[in-house]
Amino acid sequence: MSTPAALPTRKRYNMLVLLFISVVVNYMDRANLGVASTALRQDLGFSMVQMGLIFSAFGWTYSFLQVPGGIMVDVFRTRILYSVIMFLWSVVTVVQGFANSMLTLVGCRLAIGVFEAPSFPCNNKIVTSWFPDRERATAISIYTSGQYLGLAALSYALVAIEQNFGWRGLFYITGSLGIVWAAVVWVLYRNPAEHPTVNAAELDYIRAGGGLPDGTTKAGAGKFSWRDLGEAFKHRKLWGVYIGQYCLGSLFWFFLAWFPTYLKESRGLTGLSSGFYGSLPYLGAFVGVLLSGFTSDWLLKRGHSMSFARKTPVLCGMALMTIIVAANFTTSTPLIITFMTIAFFGNGLASIAWVFISSLAPVRLIGLVGGVFNCIGNLSGATFPLLIGWLAKDGNFTPALFVIGGVSALGFCSYFFLVGEVTRLEESTP
Repeated sequence: MSTPAALPTRKRYNMLVLLFISVVVNYMDRANLGVASTALRQDLGFSMVQMGLIFSAFGWTYSFLQVPGGIMVDVFRTRILYSVIMFLWSVVTVVQGFANSMLTLVGCRLAIGVFEAPSFPCNNKIVTSWFPDRERATAISIYTSGQYLGLAALSYALVAIEQNFGWRGLFYITGSLGIVWAAVVWVLYRNPAEHPTVNAAELDYIRAGGGLPDGTTKAGAGKFSWRDLGEAFKHRKLWGVYIGQYCLGSLFWFFLAWFPTYLKESRGLTGLSSGFYGSLPYLGAFVGVLLSGFTSDWLLKRGHSMSFARKTPVLCGMALMTIIVAANFTTSTPLIITFMTIAFFGNGLASIAWVFISSLAPVRLIGLVGGVFNCIGNLSGATFPLLIGWLAKDGNFTPALFVIGGVSALGFCSYFFLVGEVTRLEESTP
């Protein structure tokens, strides 16, 4: 009589919870400056353009270090890399609370960009290692939703902290929380093949479904060549995703950096009311990103092609993002928040773009391609906060919203015309 095969364990979902909270912490330490900006600007005497420069500083280092960050993800052990960089960016977040000059704040934001640069290539490597293809879009949507749910749930809390403890206290508290969570990541995270309670059945399930529980790299890992970097730039499909991610960031960075200021100074909302109204678009984006992942995987399981299943939510989301322009044509707060929520819902719907890296990139170069993807995508973080600050230097955000709507339409075209069929790319023969 044969022994029944053991059922697969489900430890991958424990890792997904760990990843979700890590993303919440990541974006808490990015968004706290937006919440603190009005009080900080008034306290230190900064102009809108100067504040835009401070906002954009994070994006300079974060975007340009994505390629080195992706290489680090391919070379270093995930557990060590992730916990160390989280600890370091959280320490710098605390240091921001001591700042008394624009130079200090710019330096801190540059440093946070340096230490956060490998974080999303790490996230993608974790999901590619722990989840089979048919579950990956859902997994990506769940951890990506952390940036939206975290900001929605924390928006009111961050405003309350800022009101009770001042803008300096906001940095002290959020940075300290990040330090604690870095220790949790160190204690709890393991790669699939090294996890003490994962059974062979779960590893086989992940492996059979296209996941890479033994690691995302093959022989030759740890070595870098310029040919590898060239490989990340030579494919039209990848350029379609790169450009689309840059366009996606235009609207995202408006919300991350300038939306609290827009509500307070352009629409006249103050105090906790700005925190309440400000949380609604984030909730919309949270629903959008979860719907995107579940819908994409559902379409795939129903027999639709990988291309249709992955691209449909992204294209619909990019189209909805253009609705942000409608906020220019009304003075009604409920309507403005409605248009903003629809637009950010679209942003969430289009935010599973990391699934294209998992599905398109050559297996040996997933970390590197993920770094290039996040580099180009996050150039929006280096350019749009500064551009919006310049366009709204007199307090009028109308031109900025028109620009964001136009760039969102460009992102739709990039996915529609450049990405084509979603199939894994093979490395070119040297």
